Amino acid sequence: MTVLLHVLLLLSAGISLCLGDKPNIIIILIDDMGFNDVSFHGSNQILTPNIDALAYNGVLLNRHYVPNLCTPSRATLLTGKYPIHTGMQHFVIVTDEPWGLPRQERLMPEFFRDAGYATHLVGKWHLGFWRKDLTPTMRGFDHHFGYYNGYMDYYDHTVRLLDRNYSTGLDFRRDLEPCPEAEGIYATEAFTTEARKVIERHDKSRPLFMVLSHLAVHTGNEDNPMQAPEEEVAKFAHIQDPKRRTYAGMISSLDKSVGQTMRALADNGMLNNSIVLLYSDNGAPTVGIHSNAGSNYPFRGQKESPWEGGIRSVGALWSPLLQQRGYVSNQTIHAIDWLPTLAAAAGVQLPTDLKLDGLNLWPSLSGGTEPQPRKLLHVLDDVFGYSSYTAYTLKYVNGSSFEGRYDHWLGELHAGEEHPLSADYAQLVRASEVQAVLGNGGPTEDRIRQMRDEATQRCPIQEADQDDPIYLCEPLKAACLFDLANDPCERYNLAKLYPLQLQLLAEDVEELRLTALPSARVPIADKRADPALHGGNWEWWNNTSTGSSDSLTLPSLRWLCVCLLNFLGPVNIKLY
Repeated sequence: MTVLLHVLLLLSAGISLCLGDKPNIIIILIDDMGFNDVSFHGSNQILTPNIDALAYNGVLLNRHYVPNLCTPSRATLLTGKYPIHTGMQHFVIVTDEPWGLPRQERLMPEFFRDAGYATHLVGKWHLGFWRKDLTPTMRGFDHHFGYYNGYMDYYDHTVRLLDRNYSTGLDFRRDLEPCPEAEGIYATEAFTTEARKVIERHDKSRPLFMVLSHLAVHTGNEDNPMQAPEEEVAKFAHIQDPKRRTYAGMISSLDKSVGQTMRALADNGMLNNSIVLLYSDNGAPTVGIHSNAGSNYPFRGQKESPWEGGIRSVGALWSPLLQQRGYVSNQTIHAIDWLPTLAAAAGVQLPTDLKLDGLNLWPSLSGGTEPQPRKLLHVLDDVFGYSSYTAYTLKYVNGSSFEGRYDHWLGELHAGEEHPLSADYAQLVRASEVQAVLGNGGPTEDRIRQMRDEATQRCPIQEADQDDPIYLCEPLKAACLFDLANDPCERYNLAKLYPLQLQLLAEDVEELRLTALPSARVPIADKRADPALHGGNWEWWNNTSTGSSDSLTLPSLRWLCVCLLNFLGPVNIKLY
């Protein structure tokens, strides 16, 4: 009996040691921030010293790609699969639409929880809530503090649909219960406070997996979209456009949040065994629906477009476990890669039958090795009728969104609007909260300037005239071809010059199309969602739990909606 007891104690100690050795995983997910809206990409208009310090001390992800919309992007992060392989490729989940990420998909928090992690989601979900079993605590998260929809008011946390005859509803929860007590607290502050509490109360005998999924810098409700604390907005008097000035205040609040989150990890003795990933779920919507005045410049296009401005994202990775730190990575990496990459870094064994589209890039990122060439599908939406794909440095674009209205170069910043402290930028980074937390002095001012220069995107000057008809791209009429190595800003369409290469990429897209699942979207307004029927809250309105791949209990209705949309042709719906 004594021997057995000793064996059990040793096994228990071994299990605790194994769990304790696993690194904490912190994913800071920003919503709708533009590539040009962090100062480590070269802009002097809005300074982000904490975010920049995280990047300069870790790996600045200079070629980080994401799907071009919120719902597909979040599904991709949590599944490690292209949206076409989960049915999430078409549009986003509108508040009263009855669908979600199919239940048969196994998600990142489930794998990490099975490996002994405590799993937390703080902030936005946007992967379905019309059925209770689609909500975060039913999909692998032990705890959720936040909201289900694509956006909400930053202060009262309600969602108002102006084109629906619904009542205003609270969309804020602690686990499965409404959380009205957070009313009046600015969303970024509320989520940061909760993230700090999660860290401070964490039982360190287990590793922590937390996704801090901010509302910022997505707009709020359509009748009051731009919201930021007055003291933050006041820091940006040099920005003339009031919308852009408020946007800068939203970013400033977010930058402070990054510093406070890193401080909490350090104060709780967790920083020396953590991996922190920060990125934006898609490009900024500079103009149009839910526009926030963000900038993806000099890239072409914006959110919900096939161009680099919609799919190339701000990104940074930091951890003491990285063998090489303090460098700019030009490794092409995509949101599909984070599940296998973080699982490998954490020693989390994924099921052998799991079919992922992503790659484990931890060895490459950690070792700072030469970039691996990649082929990536960016968009394949056969309802709206457009696709975007890259094979190494060549990019294929066929069709576009919003009838091509946002196919241009948007968000160029006005001259003479540099931040008053921009001349002291490197000193500001070195004096940031994040740098104070990380210690060791950090990179020198010269190294900061060098990395920033490497990460500043420029459009190389070409001898050819981009207005020459031979280079004209009209994606609604014919597919276009770009060489991103020489033309990252997508100004010169090479389709007429290299038809064979265009054909080869088109064939790749066709092969991928053959593997696509039907869209899971159910584009109908279900009046049962009205908050008036649910005590003034947005919550599940169908308690049916099915293990099927269909989001609706009536699959024929989904097929009818999809067929109708295909019959009508590409249509853009206002709400997302």
